[in-house]
This record gives sequence, C-alpha cells and structure tokens, in this order.
Amino acid sequence: MKKVIVTVLVLSMVLALAACQQADVVGKVAVTSFEAVLNKIPDKITSDEANSGWALTSPTGERFVWSKDFSKEGNPDILLEFDAKPFLDAGLDSAKLPEGMYVYDSSANKLMIRSELSADKFTYSGEAKPVDTFKKIVETNRKSIGYHEKLDHYGVALGNGNMFEWAKDLNTNDKDIVFVLNPQPFIDAGVDPAKVEGWVFAKVEVKDDQGKPMEVDKFLKPFDLK
Repeated sequence: MKKVIVTVLVLSMVLALAACQQADVVGKVAVTSFEAVLNKIPDKITSDEANSGWALTSPTGERFVWSKDFSKEGNPDILLEFDAKPFLDAGLDSAKLPEGMYVYDSSANKLMIRSELSADKFTYSGEAKPVDTFKKIVETNRKSIGYHEKLDHYGVALGNGNMFEWAKDLNTNDKDIVFVLNPQPFIDAGVDPAKVEGWVFAKVEVKDDQGKPMEVDKFLKPFDLK
C-alpha cells in the first residue's frame, strides 16, 4: 500500500512539473523572440572573448553581454556596457557608484553594470551558438526572465532595476531592443537625470510583487532595428 502511495505521489509530481513546463509561455516566447532579434542583426552579434560570452551591440555601441558558462570565475554572468560620457557630463562621480557598477577604460570612458545570477555550469551538445547560451539562462535562471506587458517586451533582469529588453514582435513594435537603467544609483552618485544626453528619463509602468501596476523612474535607450 505504501509503495502504491509513493508511486502515485511521484507520478503526480512529474505531471505537475510537466504541466508547469508546458505552461511557461513567457520562458518559451522569450527564447523565440530573442532569437528573432539575433537573426535581425547578425552582424551585431559577436563572441566576447574577454568575458567568455556573447555580445549584442546596439547601433550606437551599447552592449548586452551574456556568459557562455555561469560557473566560470572572474567573468560576469551578464552585463550592460555603454558610454559613460553622458553620465559624467551630467555630474557623475564614478567613485560613488555601488558595487557592480563602474567606469573603466580611461580612453573610451565605458560604464559597465555587471551581474552574477548563479554558479550554473552550462554544457552543450556540439558547438554553442548565442541562442543556445540564452536557452541555458532561461532553463537555469528562469526568475531573471520577465515580460513587460505595457511595452510588449521580454527582458533579462540584472538586478537593482537594470534590464535588457526586446520586443515580442519586431514587426509591430518600434522599440525592438531597450537598455533599461535604474536612475537612482546615478542620482545618488551626483547625476542630474535631466541632463543625461542620449537617454530618456521617464516613468515606466511595472507591476509590484502583488501584481499591481505602479510607476517607477527609468533611464531608457530604445532602438528600432532596421
């Protein structure tokens, strides 16, 4: 009798897990829509040897980088990289930025936001492609993947309100990719948000932990990929 009960419980758990996997529409469409972005700008998708990952570069040079293996020490799992000059010109004191955010390369003045999501080791069948690595992120770090209903975007969260987002449908959305920053750390480090050139300082509607809509301030840099 006990064996029967255990078998039923195990079967129920398997069926429940299968149902959850089938119901994860956000995770599935996040992959297919991200792959559509990769296919849209293949010349802007490159291997990033310095960070042991892949890099997507915007038309004006901003980068989203995702690591091929989260278990590799010394490299960020994901990162955003962009020109520091607009923020420096708006009053940024880089010494006041929090951990994980910093200005580097004195000649190019790049600003980087690094994020460690996990210590998962990624293994592949054959040679990995950029979309294969992104699938691993969705599989192992599902909580970092979200859907922004208001903009019809999927995104990867770096934590502390920073994200990289992309359109669910490139044919109907004029904001195909968007770099999203939490302005508060910059403001705390001396930045006047109204003076940051090239970025939109705006209120964006999101949902709180209870699913209720709320507005938050963001720096946005959207691109319509041609």
